[in-house]
Amino acid sequence: MTEPLRIAWLGHQSGRAGDGLLTYSREIVAGLRARDVKVFFVHHGALPALTDDSLTLRSLTGSHRYIISSPRTKRTITDLLRRERVELVHVSLSFSTLIDFGLPELCHELGLPVVATFHVPYDSRFGLWQGISTAVYRLYAQSLASFDRVIIFSEQQKALLEHYGVPSDNVAVIPNGVDIEKYAPGASDFKESLEASALIGYLGRVDPEKNVDILVRAFQDVDAPDDVKLVVVGSGSEKRRLDRRYGNARVVFTGQVMDEAKRIAMLRAMDIFVLPSMVEGLSLSLLEAMACGVAPVATDVGSDGEALRGAGIVVDT
Repeated sequence: MTEPLRIAWLGHQSGRAGDGLLTYSREIVAGLRARDVKVFFVHHGALPALTDDSLTLRSLTGSHRYIISSPRTKRTITDLLRRERVELVHVSLSFSTLIDFGLPELCHELGLPVVATFHVPYDSRFGLWQGISTAVYRLYAQSLASFDRVIIFSEQQKALLEHYGVPSDNVAVIPNGVDIEKYAPGASDFKESLEASALIGYLGRVDPEKNVDILVRAFQDVDAPDDVKLVVVGSGSEKRRLDRRYGNARVVFTGQVMDEAKRIAMLRAMDIFVLPSMVEGLSLSLLEAMACGVAPVATDVGSDGEALRGAGIVVDT
C-alpha cells in the first residue's frame, strides 16, 4: 500500500475575520486532507495545537501582516520536519520575519522541496501604494527565487516577480478559487433583519489600505431612500473610528463574524458587493460574493480587475 504524501503547511489560523490568508489555509489544508494527504499544519498563535497534526509557534504580532518569530522557531520547524518525515514544505507568505527569508535554505539543507504561495498585495499604478508594494516585492524577490516553486494569482503578478529576478520557470499562476457548493445563491433573512429593501455590502479587513472610509462617504453622498443600507462586515484598525463617525441605522458595522455560515448568509443578502481597496492580491471575499450571485464592484488593483472584467464593474482609481 502506498504511503500518503507528507506535507508541512506553514499557514494561518488566527487573525481578523475576513482575512483571506485564514481562508486560504483552512480550505487548502482541508482539501488536501480529504485527499488522504498527511498535512502537518504549522501556524502562529497563543494557544497550544489542537491536534497531533498541527503545531503552534510562539510569536509577536506587529500588525495583521507582520509577525516576529521566536528565536526558537527555526529549530522547532526543523525538528518537526525530521520527526514527521515530511516530504514537501509549503508556506503562505507572508508568514513571519524569520521564516519568509530563511525557509528555502532550511529546507534545502534537509533535502526537501519547498513551495511558497505569495499573497502579498500589489498595485501596478503610479502612487503611494505602488511604491510600497514595489519595495516589498523587491525585498522578497531574492528569497522567492530560492523556492522550488512560487504560486501567485495572475499573469500581471508573475510579470512583476520576473521583473525583479524571480525565474519564470519557478512561478506558477494559480488563481484563488472558492467552493461553489458552499458559496452559492440561496435564502437569507439578513436583509430583512436590517429592514432594508436594498443592501450594499463589504466584507473584509477594515484597515487603511482597504479604503472603507471612501465607500462609506460615497454611500452617504447618494440620496437614497432610508431603507437602502450599507453593511460593513469585518474588523480592523479603522473599524472603531469609522463606526463612531458614520455608524447609524443606514450604515451598519457588524464587526468580525467568525461563523462561516453567517458570513455566507450576509453575502447572499447583498444586492451589490463593493471592494474599494487601494492595494490587493486577489480578493477571496470578492470571489465569494460573486459565487453567491451578488453584483460586484471593485477597484482595478492587484488581480481583482483582471478577475472581474466582463463580470462586474471595475473602478479605475
